[in-house]
Amino acid sequence: MGKTKIKELEETIVTPAEEQVDSVILGIPSLSKETPESDSGQAPNRDGSGRASMTEEKKVKKSKKPGKARGRGKKYQEALKLVDRTQKYPLPEAIKLAQETSYSKFTGTLEAHINTSSKNLRGLASLPYLSGKSLRILAFGKGGRVAGADVEGTDEDIAEIDKGKINFDVLITTPEWMPKLAKIARILGPRSLMPNPKSGTITDNLEKTITELRTGKIEYKTEPNGQVIHLAIGKTDQAPDEVAANIKALYNTLGKSRVKKLTLSPTIGPGVKVDLRSLA
Repeated sequence: MGKTKIKELEETIVTPAEEQVDSVILGIPSLSKETPESDSGQAPNRDGSGRASMTEEKKVKKSKKPGKARGRGKKYQEALKLVDRTQKYPLPEAIKLAQETSYSKFTGTLEAHINTSSKNLRGLASLPYLSGKSLRILAFGKGGRVAGADVEGTDEDIAEIDKGKINFDVLITTPEWMPKLAKIARILGPRSLMPNPKSGTITDNLEKTITELRTGKIEYKTEPNGQVIHLAIGKTDQAPDEVAANIKALYNTLGKSRVKKLTLSPTIGPGVKVDLRSLA
């Protein structure tokens, strides 16, 4: 028998193992001779009966019906009645609504949720009336502590970060430390903490950068693999004019062409869509 004929025969033979793999991939029961069908058209169980085994019955009993998604609370529903979800509000009205619909027991934060036209946006924006928690800054470079950082970075700090220990909000550095920091990029990168020229966190002037961060300069960035920026923009008890100034400063920094949608919301409360034309 020629080699060509043998090859054709081999290609037509399907072993039981191959048949089972094909069955799993295709999602159909195996039709091999090892699992013959019964007269009823069903594969028999190990005990030869047509009834489902105890194990199978238990599996059926354990299966749960899909439940309904948990709804929002009563306070949220009451706050939501004040907002027309189909409408885009002028900025002053949107700020007022976002502040009034906050129902937290504490002074909440006003957050801006910005849909952008591209991914991997990152940088610094100067907000004239920034109000929020003070940043804990880790600075790598000579004189970092004197320049105003909370911690001046050392090789020991790099070793701690390599273990996953993060106890700072912002990391800035002078260029000469970048080769060492590159070794822990896998830790810092996913947390958006890796120094970057675009965000101004690689600098030759630590004191200037730290001062900017302390006095209203805030870092913005799109969420990982997304096109949305989430940023604290003010407080629920802050003067509306101040919040508006912060929003306009951020909008101008990003650029009109990059901003596709803007929604304001309190820490606890519904979102309010903003008419971008009112930011011009």
